[in-house]
Parts: sequence; structure tokens; C-alpha cells
Amino acid sequence: MTTQTAQYEITRVLDAPRETVFAAWTEPERLSRWFGPRSFTAPVERIVVDLRPGGVWQVVLVGEGGFEAPLGGTYREVDGPGRLVFTTGDPDNPGDGPASVATLELTGKDGGTEMRFHQFGVNTDEEHAQQAKAGWIQFFDRLAEYVATQA
Repeated sequence: MTTQTAQYEITRVLDAPRETVFAAWTEPERLSRWFGPRSFTAPVERIVVDLRPGGVWQVVLVGEGGFEAPLGGTYREVDGPGRLVFTTGDPDNPGDGPASVATLELTGKDGGTEMRFHQFGVNTDEEHAQQAKAGWIQFFDRLAEYVATQA
């Protein structure tokens, strides 16, 4: 089987300082407020954040009827409040499943934060990458709304 790869980048300017945006990514109480599509919740008691290189992150998204979608991986770089690199799945040993490396860069801009999100997927074709990108865009809409209330 040929390993397919795909990548994309999303850039957003958020109306909050980068410390607030970084905290929204790394503190379970804040992560639970925005992480996931609008039709799902991310109960704080179902979130694990071991914020260090090699540490694990996990979020269990809960949808209608109790449907659960676990997401998780490991942190590769933690350099707050400017940079966070983490995996989804295990890109070094993905088996047949999709996995990826996500790089988050936060830069102060005009009193807010420019957020650059780059994701490189393994075992990912272009269609799956576009679906993932659409999902993250929805997540980031929620993130923008949340951090704007925290400033």
C-alpha cells in the first residue's frame, strides 16, 4: 500500500492576546469551551492535557445520542505562548489509519493574535485532508468566538 500524504494551512487573526489563545489550546477548562464541531461537546472531565514534549493529549467529543469521537496524540514541542506542535494518532507508526503532525504558531498582531495552523497528514488523501481542514475551520470559528469573550 502506498502511503498518501496531504497538507494544508489555515491562518486566522483572533481578537485576543496570544497568551489567551495559547491557554485556550492547553488548559482543559478552556479547551472544552471550543474544541470540536458545533454539534458536539467536549466535556472537561474527558480531556487529558499532559503539556510537555512526549506528553499525551486526548479529547473525547460527545455528540447526539451519546456518540463519542475520541481524538488524541502527543505533544512534540511546547513553547508557549508562541508555538505548539502535536500529533493526531501516531504519524511515526500509523498502521493503516490516518495520522498527522499539526504545528500551531501564534504571533501578536495589532493587539490580537495571528494563528497559523499547519497540518501534515500521513495515510491521508486529498479528500480526507479537505474534510479535516473543513472540520478545523469550524473548530476555529468556535475558538475565535470563545477567545473574544476572554479578552
